[in-house]
Amino acid sequence: MPIIVSEIKTPLSAKKEEIISQAIKKAGLKNADVVSSAINKTSLDARHNDDIKLVSSVCLTLSSEKLECQVSEKKGFKYYEEKEPVIVKGKLRQDGRIVVVGFGPAGMMASLILSENGYRPIVLERGASVDERVEAVENFFKNAVLDTTSNVQFGEGGAGTFSDGKLTTRIGDELCSYALKRFAEFGAPNEILTKSNPHIGTDKLRTVVKNIRNRIIDLGGEIRFNTKAEDFITENGRIKSIVTKDDEIKCSAVILAIGHSARDTFETLLKKGVLIEPKPFSVGARIEHKRVEVNKSLYGKNYDNPLLPEGEYKLSYREGERGVYTFCMCPGGYVVPSSSEEETVVTNGMSEFSRDAGNSNSAVVVSVSPDDFGKNALDGVDFARNIEKTAFVLGGKNYRAPAVSVGNFLDKKVGIDNLSVNPSYAIGIEKADFDKLFPSFITDMMRKGLMKFGNKMQCFKDRNALLTAPETRTSSPVRILRNEERTSVSLSNLYPTGEGAGYAGGIMSASVDGIKTAITIMKIYSEE
Repeated sequence: MPIIVSEIKTPLSAKKEEIISQAIKKAGLKNADVVSSAINKTSLDARHNDDIKLVSSVCLTLSSEKLECQVSEKKGFKYYEEKEPVIVKGKLRQDGRIVVVGFGPAGMMASLILSENGYRPIVLERGASVDERVEAVENFFKNAVLDTTSNVQFGEGGAGTFSDGKLTTRIGDELCSYALKRFAEFGAPNEILTKSNPHIGTDKLRTVVKNIRNRIIDLGGEIRFNTKAEDFITENGRIKSIVTKDDEIKCSAVILAIGHSARDTFETLLKKGVLIEPKPFSVGARIEHKRVEVNKSLYGKNYDNPLLPEGEYKLSYREGERGVYTFCMCPGGYVVPSSSEEETVVTNGMSEFSRDAGNSNSAVVVSVSPDDFGKNALDGVDFARNIEKTAFVLGGKNYRAPAVSVGNFLDKKVGIDNLSVNPSYAIGIEKADFDKLFPSFITDMMRKGLMKFGNKMQCFKDRNALLTAPETRTSSPVRILRNEERTSVSLSNLYPTGEGAGYAGGIMSASVDGIKTAITIMKIYSEE
C-alpha cells in the first residue's frame, strides 16, 4: 500500500522531481526502493511573505511490504488508501421510481451513482438546463428581469454553478477524494486532485455539470428540467407519489436535494407534517478589494510572482456566542445578483477558473441563530427574506443593491464616493444605510470584525473598499430532520440530503452526502 510523506517544504520554483526526491530522502529511502511516486497535495506556507514556501505531500509506492511497514511506523508517515463507495444491492423490488428532487451537487452525485449501478432515477429540477439557465441569468444581470425558476439559485448544477466552484471542505470524509476524482473525470481541471484549496471556476463547472447529466441519461436515468415537485402525496407514513405540472410519479424512494433557497418546498413539506427545525446560519455583505491589494496583503513583495496563486483568505472573530467571518472568498471575481424571489435583493460571489478579474471579494457575515429570529420552523427563512425585501427598497426597487464604502460604514455614515474599486455588481448599486438594512447586532459585529481583520490584512484597512448587501444565502436556515438510516423522521422513504436539508455546506460536502444517500437506498432496493 502506498505511503504518504507529508510536510515537504520547498521553494516555489521547485520542480516535481525535486519535491519527490526530498520526500524519498525524508523517508530514509533510496531511489531503488520506490516503484512509483506522485504529488498527493500541495499548499502554500505564506506566513512569512519574504520566504514563501511550497508545502507538499508525496505518495510513494515501495518495492516491498516490509519497507512500507517500516516507513509507516515512523512519526509523520501514513498509508495512503483511496476510498471507493462500497455498493451493496438490496432485494426489495421497487414499487415506483427512485425520484431525485433537485439537480445540484447532492442530487447530481446521488443520481450518477444510482445510474452507474443499474438504477434509473427520475430527476426533477425546477430550473432550466445549464445553457438555458445561463441565458436567464445573463438577462437578469443585464436587464434586471428576474426568472424565479432559473437564476443563480435554481437550475442545473444548483447554486454552485454560479460560484467559484470551490471544492474545499472541513468534513474530512474519506469519500472527498472520490468525489474530486469524479469531478475531474467529467471535465474539471486535474489540478483539483492535488491542490489543498481546489476550485473549478464557474466557467468550467458548467461543462462538468453537462457531462454528468449526459452520463446519467446514457445509463437510463431521466432528467426533467423546468419541473418542480409541486406536491407530495403521502400514505401510511410514506410518500406515495410526487405531483408535477405534467403528471403524478409513483415513488419507492425520494431523495430531497432541493438546495438552501427552495423556500416554497420547505412550506409544502411542513404542511405535510414533515418535521423541520430552524438552524443557525449567517448574514452580512460582500466586501470588494482590488485583487492586487489582496495579493500584496498576503504575499508582500512577492505579490506579482507568477508562481503564486491569486490570494485567498479566511478571517474570523468571535465574542461569546456571536461570530463574524469571511465566507466564500472569490479571488479575481465578481459580486453577482442572486435573487430567486421577486422584489428581493441577494448577493453572492463568483469567479471563473482564471480568477483574473480586477476585484477580489468575499462575504463578511455574522452568525445568527433561532435565539435571534425565532424557534418556529421557518422563522429563519422569514428573517432572511425580510432583509432581502428591505434591500430591494433601499436599492431603489429595481434590483440594484444597497452599498456603502467601508469607511462610511465604520463611521455609521452613508456614501459610496471615492471608491478604490470599480463595483462589479452587474445591475448596479445604490448608497444605503446598512443600519436600516440589518439589526444592530449584525452591523455592530460586522464593524468589530472589519476592524479586527484590518489588523491581520492590510487591504482590510482600506476605507474606500466597498460593501454590497445583502449576503443571506450562506447556508440553509432549516434542517429537515432525518434518522440514522438517512430518512426523514416523518416519512420513511423521504431522504433529506445536502445543503438544503441542512446536512452540508458547499459543493464537496453536498456531493458526499448525495453519494451516501444513494448507497443507503441501494442497500434496500433491487435495480428493478
